[in-house]
Amino acid sequence: MLFLRKPTSRFLLLTLTLPLLLSFSLNTNASDPTSPEDDSDDLEQLLALDEQEDQLQDKEQESSRFSEAEVLSKAQRIVLELNSDNSKRIIDENEFVLVLGYAPWCVRSAELMPHFAEAATSLKEMGNPLLMAKLDAERYPKVASSLDIKGFPTLLLFVNGTSQAYTGGFSAEEIVIWARKKTGVPVIRISTVTEAEEFLNKHQIFVIGLFEKFEGSDYEAFLKAATSDNEIQFVEANSIEVAKALYPDIKATNLFLGIVKSEPERYTAYEGTFEMESILQFLDYNKFPLVTKLTELNSVRVYSSPIKLQVYVFAKDDDFKTLLEPLQDVARKFKKEIMFIYIDIMDENLAKPILTLFGLEESKNTLVTAFDNKGSSKFLLQSNPTPSSIEEFCSGLLHGSISTYFKSQPIPDNKNASVKAVVGKTFDDLVLNSPKNVLLEVYTPWCINCETTSKQVEKLAKHFKGLDNLVFAKIDASANEHPKLQVDDYPSLFLYKAGEKDSPIKLSTKSGSKELAAFINKHVRTKDQVAKDEL
Repeated sequence: MLFLRKPTSRFLLLTLTLPLLLSFSLNTNASDPTSPEDDSDDLEQLLALDEQEDQLQDKEQESSRFSEAEVLSKAQRIVLELNSDNSKRIIDENEFVLVLGYAPWCVRSAELMPHFAEAATSLKEMGNPLLMAKLDAERYPKVASSLDIKGFPTLLLFVNGTSQAYTGGFSAEEIVIWARKKTGVPVIRISTVTEAEEFLNKHQIFVIGLFEKFEGSDYEAFLKAATSDNEIQFVEANSIEVAKALYPDIKATNLFLGIVKSEPERYTAYEGTFEMESILQFLDYNKFPLVTKLTELNSVRVYSSPIKLQVYVFAKDDDFKTLLEPLQDVARKFKKEIMFIYIDIMDENLAKPILTLFGLEESKNTLVTAFDNKGSSKFLLQSNPTPSSIEEFCSGLLHGSISTYFKSQPIPDNKNASVKAVVGKTFDDLVLNSPKNVLLEVYTPWCINCETTSKQVEKLAKHFKGLDNLVFAKIDASANEHPKLQVDDYPSLFLYKAGEKDSPIKLSTKSGSKELAAFINKHVRTKDQVAKDEL
């Protein structure tokens, strides 16, 4: 493929300047004794000067690219490459080793690798004793198995040869914080305003503790919380001037704790007693932004939040930019009660699995959904998602006045169908509220054995075609839901007897057509209707 070079500034200057100079020369030639050669010399000087500037810019850009590549290369060299020969020796001979197990084809591994390398550089510059290493688990499967690396990416910390799971975040800063805490540095002490200003330039989120003395029960609780927490950097100070450089709104003079974040809701003060569990709970409810953008790297932390009511906003990136600020205003009103999460609706890996739960996996328009993780319920904002409608939706969610959402396919045309198709919206009418007996097959498209059962049901429907008090029906459980239909295995067969719809009878899908026909004769037909049950 051929690429056209971008026109140089020399060419552009020539294009713009030459007509002007020619025009000026024609207008003044009769009265000005200056020769045309002088104008030409001036033009060449201008063009030569511009060419020098172009060359200087090219050199600066090349130098910048080289510098970035050099930094990345240096960082990657700091991370040791494990293999069959050296892995056991490196892990056994070093007190602390953080191992990244990866696969070359794994997208998440590729995303994590530069953060891991950057963290390794930072830790080395700090003089931290942690050794960071990586293992291509696909190339060295036996080594991966011996280290208990089963998925990708996997991070494991080895302390004197014994492994423990990595429980921190996945940005370079979060890896550094976790690593320092696990290697004996849970808190950074800041003694001067200059140190505080330098710290602010490097950290996006942190906890500040102000103490008159670094001792006593309050300070011990602070230390325990810092050691127990795996995600946030803790800092301590005993000077009000230093503390205010980090947290300007401090009112106390000798005892204070607060969290600082790089977002509109920047400062939050802790108002409880200094106990480890209370401090950790405070952090769990305040560590996320007002609106958190879900990524592959933070998804585990988001899903494990103690805030059980979670509102998900799905939108294209450009659309969300206009919605973010008013959404933050809404989120501020429900802080600590509802967690607000944004997902790029064009990101299939993150958006589609959740939207599938609502039957909306093909949607490309802005959507607002919610989950009550305490009760495993889900909700959908079914009106236009504006700031006011989202606020009303959240208020109803908080007070329990919003109906749980159950997905449903469109209502089908069952005319002349021997086995009627039931969807979520018609389950009440066709099954629970029907005055007839209903034999219902519950299936999914991906179920291996469902096709065999479906053929049996079709056969039974034709055999009992003349039985007016029996309806044969089927429902796709992957696309339809109902609170009274809770099925875990597929296929499933249920007989909803007239007058006893609250207690359906489950039939064995391993039964043959003859056994199923005998069952229907026994439970559905009256004595004078019973016919031979051979199919």
